[in-house]
Amino acid sequence: MPTVYKHKNTTVSLLRYHFVFVPKRRRKILVGPLAERLRALLVEKCAELGWEIIALEVMPDHLHLFISVDPDVAPNQVAHRLKGYTSHVLRREFPHLIRLPALWTRSYFVSTAGMVSSKTIEQYIAAQKTRD
Repeated sequence: MPTVYKHKNTTVSLLRYHFVFVPKRRRKILVGPLAERLRALLVEKCAELGWEIIALEVMPDHLHLFISVDPDVAPNQVAHRLKGYTSHVLRREFPHLIRLPALWTRSYFVSTAGMVSSKTIEQYIAAQKTRD
């Protein structure tokens, strides 16, 4: 996969996050039509916001999302927007979800990921001292 940097007025960035979202009480509800609709909603919302989904896997009791975003978007904003939007739409379209106190837990996992390892970055920074 080619490296695709995001270019804006004064920045060039490559910010990638791995998120894990879990339904409330880790219920195994992300299956069948609900899982397919969740996937479609995430693709739709990310396209609207200009975010690129690199990988998405919906499991019965959690989902993994690997996403590239702009540098002006914090990870907590990504989680808040995607979980809030999907919860609102899915609870409206799938009435059996209304019995749950919430669709998603308030917590989430997030990890940063780029195209190079931390060690490579450390070596690059250390090498800058020797450049003219």
